[in-house]
Amino acid sequence: MAHHKSAKKRILQTAVKTERNRYYRTRLKNITKAVLEAVEAADKKAAEEALKNANKQIHSMVSKGFIKKPTASRKVSRLHKMVNAIEAA
Repeated sequence: MAHHKSAKKRILQTAVKTERNRYYRTRLKNITKAVLEAVEAADKKAAEEALKNANKQIHSMVSKGFIKKPTASRKVSRLHKMVNAIEAA
């Protein structure tokens, strides 16, 4: 157990950040899963709606500092490729 005031504060800050990161990590997975499920069902319209939502949510995570801009761009790009592949198949 921490004895210094600053160490106690760091423990509390770490707990808050851990909860926040867990929330965003789960949210990111769920957003991605929604797009993947629509792609697997070959539902172009639902996939595009899910992609639109995913794009907005992922880029809002960038502004909050949860993920970096190149990571967000890569994720959105890969989701776009999957949705566009529905039309080709």
